[in-house]
Amino acid sequence: MEVRETAAGPMRIESDPLGSVEVPISARRGPQTQRALDNFRLSGTPISAMPDLIKAMAWVKRAALRANLSGGVLDPDVAEAIDRACGEIIDGQWREEFVVDVYQGGAGTSTNMNLNEVIANRALELLGKPRGAYWIVSPNDHVNLSQSTNDAYATAVRLAVFSMNQRLVASLWRLSSAMGIKARAFAGIAKLGRTQLQDAVPMTLGEEFGAYAATIAEDAERASEIGQLFLEVNIGGTAIGTRIGAGELYGAEVVSALREVSGLPVVAAANLIEATWDMGAFVLYSGMLKRIASKLSKIANDLRLLSSGPRGGFAEIILPQRQPGSSLMPGKVNPVMPEAINQIAFRVFGADTTITFAAEAGQLQLNAFEPVIVWSLHEATSLMSAGIQALIDNCILGIEANPAACEYNLARSMAGATELVSYVGYARAAEIAQYALAEGLDLVSAAERLDPALAALWAADGAARKMRAT
Repeated sequence: MEVRETAAGPMRIESDPLGSVEVPISARRGPQTQRALDNFRLSGTPISAMPDLIKAMAWVKRAALRANLSGGVLDPDVAEAIDRACGEIIDGQWREEFVVDVYQGGAGTSTNMNLNEVIANRALELLGKPRGAYWIVSPNDHVNLSQSTNDAYATAVRLAVFSMNQRLVASLWRLSSAMGIKARAFAGIAKLGRTQLQDAVPMTLGEEFGAYAATIAEDAERASEIGQLFLEVNIGGTAIGTRIGAGELYGAEVVSALREVSGLPVVAAANLIEATWDMGAFVLYSGMLKRIASKLSKIANDLRLLSSGPRGGFAEIILPQRQPGSSLMPGKVNPVMPEAINQIAFRVFGADTTITFAAEAGQLQLNAFEPVIVWSLHEATSLMSAGIQALIDNCILGIEANPAACEYNLARSMAGATELVSYVGYARAAEIAQYALAEGLDLVSAAERLDPALAALWAADGAARKMRAT
């Protein structure tokens, strides 16, 4: 193999169907990866930033070689070396070799070839052969045998999303549990319930946090259900789902091997041609992520409102003080953890828009935009998983109630007016409430002035005493 000294260091001269390519002699990548590296100098973020995808790609390559080996179309020694190389990648080695930008043309072909070339060159090393000796272990003829990017990459993308979702679901359950802990701790603290930022009816702080726990648990269940869609894969379909280039029994064997290799209950898609271009599961899942993000952001807004002050706001809860809040205003502490969750939610909303456009832009038998879909999902799920854990550790578990503020806000409110309706009807209750507001009285005192008989009846039922106590 030719080696050439260049200003950038020693290069080995490799070739692909388009001609010769210089590849750093120390790299395990090959000519097609090098072309992609040169072409897609875009975000500066390599595919190694998505470890779930790299691992899933290695699962697919290992499953394919095992299916090919059982079909007698792969040399056992070559297969063993490829299998070992795949195992090393699954275990987290050689991440620095996966250099293609996350934004790339070609429907994932550059990612697929990056894996194929690294695996081939690592297999050559294991066989005691020089890198680039592709007549011994070929990225295309051996590592990619019986595969197309259309099915190998697409299957890996789905398994990567499934893995990412598992972590997100686990973080949601942890957040629900943390909210439940606070719900139980705050169960006896009466406070004002509000609608449209106006006084509504009495409730407890525990009920408020219990609702947060319930809604997050519901989303954890829904996300887990939708995640199952990504276990249906199109591996074995090769180019556009036609099975071209694969043996008759390969499809069933590779799915079985993938189940064994990954430990996941994957199943073959019923229609491989449809499965090759259909992005419906991604759109549905992205919508689920948007739903989760919108709820998390709403809860973050609530935490900011409920902790506002400490003197000029609601101040019904006290958030942990994480850092000084101003370079100028002494003593000011901001609700930085809820604010971070808001910003993560905004990014998730943007990712959903990207995924929607990318899914719609597919043409005929393939969607060329899976790379931006998987990167957007990686970014969204990773941000939310990390953000949720940070919110738990740095905010939720340290939240304290401020019973005095809860009592004060409730006592000054018109929340008890709803209770008056059962005694005197809506119109009279509204009159008493308006009088209380105008005179600066609480409802009990207003009722005593306007309608002593009502006040006596109310007191006899215990409602007034309860209202004054709270």
